[in-house]
Order: sequence, then C-alpha cells, then structure tokens
Amino acid sequence: MNKPPIIWLNLSLFVLTFGTAITLVPWRGITHGFDGAEWTAFVVLAFYSGLSITAGYHRLWSHKTYKANAVVRFFYALGGALALQNSALHWSSDHRVHHKHVDNNDKDPYSANMGFWYSHIGWMLREYQAHRYHDYNNVRDLQNDPIVMWQHKHYLALTILMNIGLPALLGWLNGDVWSMLLLAGLARLVVVHHCTFFINSLAHIWGSQPYTDKNTARDNPVLAFLTYGEGYHNFHHIFENDYRNGIHWWDYDPTKWLIKGLSWCGLATDLRKVSEERIESAKLQMQLKRSQNRIAGRKDAEELLETLQQEYERLKQQLLAYYQAKKELLDARRSHLCVKDMLPKVAELKSRLKLQQQSWNSLTATCR
Repeated sequence: MNKPPIIWLNLSLFVLTFGTAITLVPWRGITHGFDGAEWTAFVVLAFYSGLSITAGYHRLWSHKTYKANAVVRFFYALGGALALQNSALHWSSDHRVHHKHVDNNDKDPYSANMGFWYSHIGWMLREYQAHRYHDYNNVRDLQNDPIVMWQHKHYLALTILMNIGLPALLGWLNGDVWSMLLLAGLARLVVVHHCTFFINSLAHIWGSQPYTDKNTARDNPVLAFLTYGEGYHNFHHIFENDYRNGIHWWDYDPTKWLIKGLSWCGLATDLRKVSEERIESAKLQMQLKRSQNRIAGRKDAEELLETLQQEYERLKQQLLAYYQAKKELLDARRSHLCVKDMLPKVAELKSRLKLQQQSWNSLTATCR
C-alpha cells in the first residue's frame, strides 16, 4: 500500500525545533550560560502552555468537565497557541474522535495499536485522515464560543506572537534576547511537545488498568508528573467527564488543582465529578475479572469461581447500600435537616463494608 502524503509543514516544524533545541541550546548553555530569570521563564511558560492544553483544550473544551470565565478561556487560548499544538477547535475535534473510536486503527487519529511512534508523533506527519482538517461537525458546540473561533481564525499570528514575540520581549527585559528565545522559547516548546505527546503514546502502553481493560489506556503516576496530571489515563478513559484525573488528594494533578482553584475564585463553575460508587464499582469489577482469569485452568476453579462470584455480589451490595446512605446524609445536610439519627446507620454500613472488603481481599489473594 502507498503511504499517505507527508505533511511537510508538520515534519519541518518538528525536525527543525527538535534539531535546533538539542544543538543550539546546549551550545549556548556551555558558551554563555543561562541565568535564573531565563530558567524561571522556561518553567513558567512550560506550565502555562502545558496547563492551557490540559485544563483548556482537554478538560474544558474537549470534555466540558467544567465551565470557565471568558478571561480564563482567553488565557487558555493564548497558552494553547504558545503550546503550538493546533487550535483548540481542531485539537478538541481530534480528541473527541479519539475517545469515540479509541484503539480503532481506521478511525482513532492516534491509535496506540499502531505503535509508539505512530501514536506519539507519526500520526501528525502524514495525512492518514485528511478529513481531520476540514470536518468539525463534532465540535459544533465550540463553534459557538467566540474565543475558540477567534483563536482558530488567528492561530498562525498567535503562535508567532506567543512563541517568538513573548520570549523575545522577556529576553529584552532581561538583557539577553537570544538566550531567552533558545531556553524559554525553543527548549520549552520541545519539552512541552513531547511531554504532552506522552499522553497519546506512553499513557496507552505503560502503567496499570485498575478501572477498565476495554481500551489500552493506563494509569501511571510517573507520567502524571510529566503531563501535568494527565497520567491517570485509565481513569480518564472510563470517566472522561470528570474534571479530575488524579482522584485522590495525594495524586499529582496540577490541572485538577488549577481548576479547583479557579472555582474558589469564581472563575470556574459546574465542576463535574463521577460518584465514588461508580468508581469503586469499576475497580471491583476489574478485580473480579482479573481473579477469574488467574484461576482459570486450576483444579478447584469451578468451586473458586462460584465463591468469588458470591463474594463479589455481597461486596457490591454493601457498596451500593453504603454510598446510598452516604448520599442521603449529604442531601439532608444540604437541606439543613437533622442528620443526628442518620449517622449511626452510615457508620454501621461503613463498618460492614470494611469487613466485606477484607473478606474480598483475602479471597482474591488466594487467586493469585
């Protein structure tokens, strides 16, 4: 089969930026050095551009996990241009197709089943799906956002302004334009490119699948550190409408923290969260499936499978009862009703759930 035509603009951009970054930046560092202001600008602009992709392009515009003030959306639009990953309209269109047809080699724009190189960067180098650059029917809602359409219309000018003009201005203010352009402009761009590209490639290859194995997405805290919190990708692909990726307080997810912080300032509203019940049910179902697979072929498999199914049903019922009682308690508090009589029931259900989980964990341990 003939390969699709090369997109020469994209190929030239990636080769030129990467090649220049790995040669001129070290050379400048050795011969001239970079000062604290330049390194600070590198970090600040990296987070600004990266978070504009994750909090703006991804969780706001692609998945509508919250609503943002016009000022916030404007800054996301500028930061997205700084990240140089196409307009928010085009990026969101690609991403919605990815979720709809994940791992489908013919329809997923960056299917992980096509290999690391393809899902990381190769899909952008050839016209594998030429219609991607013209068909925006799946983002009609975003076409009603004047900021999204303004950025889309003026994207080229904005990328030049943000990637050359902004670092040059900072360099002029600091007294060294070239060093700032190389470090905060070029090196920052390449680092952010490949860190965010890891979400499409490594995050579908390396890590665990605690919530679902119906697609290749993985949870990986190391990748979360590199991708502004997007590394909890297995969770994201089953619960894509949650504004969080890292659901625990200890999970590194600066995108989640930014969105939450904006909500405290009144700049973000309607933050969407998946219920604890759904999350725990998904984890429980995966534990059951893995245990069933482990004991297949054992002499006592039939007996173990029956016991496993019974314990699963018991634990699932305990989960449902506890979270239903917890929801009723929360609703009562919101309605300013007396909750004193409800507390013992919730505590008792929580205790029963804990005992049932211990029994379940002991059983699944025997299936390893």
